[in-house]
Amino acid sequence: MRGTVFPVLFSLLAVCASITQAQTPNVFSPLSEAPLRPQGQNVIPLFDGWFPNDDGSFTMCFGYFNMNTEEVIDVPLGAKNFIEPAQFDGLQPTHFDIVPDPELTRSFRRYWCAFSVIVPADFGMQDVIWTIETQGLPLSVPGTLIPSYVLDEEQTSGRDTSAPYLSLNDNPPGFRGRRGLFEGTRQARIGEPLNLVARLRHAEPGSWINWTLHQGPNAVEFSASEARLNAAEGVIETSATFGETGTYVLRIQAINDTERQREPTYGFEFYCCWTNGYLTVEVTE
Repeated sequence: MRGTVFPVLFSLLAVCASITQAQTPNVFSPLSEAPLRPQGQNVIPLFDGWFPNDDGSFTMCFGYFNMNTEEVIDVPLGAKNFIEPAQFDGLQPTHFDIVPDPELTRSFRRYWCAFSVIVPADFGMQDVIWTIETQGLPLSVPGTLIPSYVLDEEQTSGRDTSAPYLSLNDNPPGFRGRRGLFEGTRQARIGEPLNLVARLRHAEPGSWINWTLHQGPNAVEFSASEARLNAAEGVIETSATFGETGTYVLRIQAINDTERQREPTYGFEFYCCWTNGYLTVEVTE
């Protein structure tokens, strides 16, 4: 049985009424009293919206909501984590972090636009469908170019915000936006810290970054996964240490919200404006 999650503003109550399971109650069971639990809950794929590109193509953004407060979930690419049509498969995350701490992020309860898919100019109203199976239940979300889901990118006049420019190497920061800056391949060894450099530039100080695992074995530790740059331009360095061999993709998200500096993730709720970066790392013994 495959459940369908309606884009972005879905109703959990409606889903609860339509999907049941003969196992431990979770958010999709009418017996569930608490949608967030330490473990045993699902990862919900989400469609965040789309925006046009200068070349006539369109970018669709997808995020997720891990309903667990303690259980990190990993789902490899394949039969339990795939995108249709198959030509768009492969950029989605395989690692799903727990729901963010509400004491640190009052309004940020899920992960916005963790990856994006670029569709051609003549794509029309076809669907791009992401399916994830967790806790034995596959859930799917369709992404489509519905006019009401258009997003501001790379800046918005509504809140006078813009995405920071980012570089993951020695070059000056020159990319911004959610389509993603792709960097790699870096080489690393098990147990030896790999230095990570994020060069940022924005009109205002206070850009905030977050590093996490996007794809690969759940065996990476960051010396500091979050940091803020208290200047308009500068460098934030951290390190990643890997516990297993394999291919990893690390994800960084950078955002600058000048209205509420004490709550750096607040701006995600308005769907604009931040920058995604993806760093591929090959880890050997």
